[in-house]
Amino acid sequence: MVVASGTSSRRLDSITEHLIARLKTAGVKDTHAEGRRSGEWVLVDAGDVIVHLFRPESREHYAIEKLWEAEFVDRTSQESVPA
Repeated sequence: MVVASGTSSRRLDSITEHLIARLKTAGVKDTHAEGRRSGEWVLVDAGDVIVHLFRPESREHYAIEKLWEAEFVDRTSQESVPA
């Protein structure tokens, strides 16, 4: 599972388009996205990997990292942080 944020609905859509294109280039078949119309939370299903793309407010509200209690990498500091 990958969790990431985008600063706007437009940015989430752009990230989604780019991600799907890269996955298809890499040979990942049957990739699809859900939630693009809402612009708050987009789920990209890439088979063995699920990508959650959030607007910051939605990411904070749903806090799915805490549901899984996994370690994640804070890309702003490049340190592993326990969830």
